[in-house]
Amino acid sequence: MATLHYLPPVKPSAIAIGTLFNHATSLAVLTPLFGDTYRRAEAANSKEDFFKSKEAASAASAWGTSLAGSALQSYGVGALINATGTLTYKGAAYLGGLIFCASTAPGLISQFFLEKRPVDTLAVGALARVFETVGLSLVMTYWGTRTNPFD
Repeated sequence: MATLHYLPPVKPSAIAIGTLFNHATSLAVLTPLFGDTYRRAEAANSKEDFFKSKEAASAASAWGTSLAGSALQSYGVGALINATGTLTYKGAAYLGGLIFCASTAPGLISQFFLEKRPVDTLAVGALARVFETVGLSLVMTYWGTRTNPFD
């Protein structure tokens, strides 16, 4: 039987904890969408009317894609932690910082200089991304990501 060695193993519970942490962080950013959807649900004549609406479909889609994205990001960060042999919180913070710089910093710079977005909007988004990168790395290092602790 052939095995796939390209994808490093990550402890399933670490992926679950990382997914919960990352999803909670994502929901903090998506709260305005869900808050607005909740208000519309209260204003709807019946639950059936709300569940048939575009708002419900949009909220469910946002929630589902956020959950799936959180799980994939958690696996990726766990795999990087394992591949780099990161064992300390300092190392995890550096790794998370590098992930932030590689994934988020270019977009923030573009939004600031080219799109001229407001600084407060960029700061909120950047803070959420710091939690999703540096915070996720720290949480997963705390929990442990290795399937075999003697690796």
